Amino acid sequence: MRKKKNISALQEKEGVNENSHLNKKFIFKKNKDFSTDQFVKEILKGNTVFLSKAITFIESNNKIFFEKGQQILQKLLPHTGKSIRIGVTGVPGVGKSTFIESLGQYYTSFGHKVAVLAIDPSSSISKGSILGDKTRMEKLSKNPLAYIRPTASGNALGGVARKTRESVLLCEAAGFNKIIIETVGVGQSETLVHSMTDFFLLLKLAGAGDELQGIKRGIMEMADLIVINKAEADNIHAAKLAQKAFQTALHYFPPKESGWTPKVLLASALNNIGIDKISSAIDEYTALTKKNNFFDKKRKKQEEYWFYETIENELKKRFYQNPEIKKQTQKLLEEIFSNRISAFEAADILLQKAFSNEK
Repeated sequence: MRKKKNISALQEKEGVNENSHLNKKFIFKKNKDFSTDQFVKEILKGNTVFLSKAITFIESNNKIFFEKGQQILQKLLPHTGKSIRIGVTGVPGVGKSTFIESLGQYYTSFGHKVAVLAIDPSSSISKGSILGDKTRMEKLSKNPLAYIRPTASGNALGGVARKTRESVLLCEAAGFNKIIIETVGVGQSETLVHSMTDFFLLLKLAGAGDELQGIKRGIMEMADLIVINKAEADNIHAAKLAQKAFQTALHYFPPKESGWTPKVLLASALNNIGIDKISSAIDEYTALTKKNNFFDKKRKKQEEYWFYETIENELKKRFYQNPEIKKQTQKLLEEIFSNRISAFEAADILLQKAFSNEK
């Protein structure tokens, strides 16, 4: 009887061969350092490997990487600003990812380069993030004219907003002329995304019970276009009723400074229905606002907003990172908790201590 050969469960298997289509020249190897000028050159050529690495730099909490990212961005600034920045928002389940994929595929069919920057929800407990936008936008992620980059929102939307805005600039330098920013849902993130986009699109569902509640929401005032998504099959009638309800609601809002009258359109992103009309509406808005100079005026206002916002964020960060302030904060908190001092007086003491050296 033939003796069986002993085979260990830990036996090493032969690996698979690397895909031949990979361009080895642009694979980032461990400890390989590319100069800032190399990054600038490759990004301007549309190299998404270098683009992704540069975005990773500006997202990094590592001071060295972050500074390198800023140096790259600074050199690329003259090549930015030539895109249309579109914000897309809506409650979870409204079909944002499917809609963005459909719109992105439509744009690329005409030769446009599309970048999707998706702010992904993070767990407030584990700080983990799904970052599944590439999975949800499977066709678009494989499109050579498209680029998808998710960013975990975490608890610091302000920080994500800065990183997203700088990512927009990097994508523009790489030649992407349609930038779509997807938000996590209705909330603070919408206000921040509105402050960095040219056109703001709100996705709604028919029969969701918020047709009239939507009138009260500030987000309605921000919207340049409302799209009733999933207007298909048995849902067509409900979608048309929702469309009329929102059109009526929009009449109660004051005229927009842009001179644009917001529209309410129907769409089925799943079936690519209505995407052409949405694209036309965005084109109409862009043409109108460029003609009446609101387009440039709005971008200047956004630059001013981010200038002051960055100063505020940096002052706040440096204030709380100060060792003396940290130490004094704990003492003051104890006094507040024991009712020996009010929170307002304690804050004033801390601020006076921080700025005591000012003349």
